[in-house]
Amino acid sequence: QVQLMESGGGLVQPGGSLRLSCAASGFIFSDATMRWYRQAPGKQRELVARINRGAFTNYADSVKGRFTISRDNAKNTMYLQMNSLKPEDTAVYYCNTNSNGGDYWGQGTQVTVSS
Repeated sequence: QVQLMESGGGLVQPGGSLRLSCAASGFIFSDATMRWYRQAPGKQRELVARINRGAFTNYADSVKGRFTISRDNAKNTMYLQMNSLKPEDTAVYYCNTNSNGGDYWGQGTQVTVSS
């Protein structure tokens, strides 16, 4: 079955960096479009970044120039490098794919940006 597992979250000061990872299994990772979403308290879940099978990427305007999505098909893993973090980046971050005809989510990893 499809499994997605995020890691790498934590507490960081404003201006700091974190790298999130999403380990995937149960589908052909190299063929899949993968996405990072986030959900802040009291807000709707929002798409942060997307990477397709050809490594073409899209970003939310709020993170352009600060976040970089990437993938390592040999490791079945997606990454989100987050630089110049702001308090408004505080959220639970989720990885997502629609492979195998379903809509699959990881359990999420908490990112807190605070001094």
